[in-house]
Amino acid sequence: MTDVETGPGPGRPDGARRVGRQPASSRIEIEHAAFRLFAEQGFEQTTVDDIAAAVGIARRTFFSYFPSKNDVPWGSFDQELVRFRAVLDATPPDLPVLEAVRRAVMEFNTVPPAEQPWHRRRLALILGTPALQAHSTLRYAEWRQVIVDFAAPRLGVPESSIDVQSIAYTALAVAIAAYDVWLRDDRGDLLDLLDRAFRVVAPRPTGAAGPES
Repeated sequence: MTDVETGPGPGRPDGARRVGRQPASSRIEIEHAAFRLFAEQGFEQTTVDDIAAAVGIARRTFFSYFPSKNDVPWGSFDQELVRFRAVLDATPPDLPVLEAVRRAVMEFNTVPPAEQPWHRRRLALILGTPALQAHSTLRYAEWRQVIVDFAAPRLGVPESSIDVQSIAYTALAVAIAAYDVWLRDDRGDLLDLLDRAFRVVAPRPTGAAGPES
């Protein structure tokens, strides 16, 4: 999610593919081309062939980056989950669990300024495309599991306990609420909204640092 596209984009006049591109750049180029097509044609009306043609790649090359069209809006989600897990695991052991989750969710949603418009498109697609909802349910479960894997040993309870499951589901609900408000008002700041939403369900411990922590 945090990679930045470099060099000429899919709209190059000659339509030629860049030689020797780095995989991350290619993935971002495909994503951006797909987002444009989704906006112009609609998600369901856009095919994998349409996306491949827009970038100037073969259909099989598309599938080397994304298992399906439904995975495009999620970008490099698997790699981001690895980073999400690493941030949680690096938190001090004496930090309250929900505060640790707040910080990790903030980090998970930190993107370079140039990528923020694309992040907005990504979230609008994920939250507003009915055809993606079943796929999104699977992705949400993977996201929650990262929190469960972190919270259960910290609290000394089974992963199936109501304590752990409530934290995971609450964190997801908080994130989705912040996304929804952000998508309705492009003047808002996503990280500020996430921070405020977490404060509603768990006021920050006395003396804790602000959103940048």
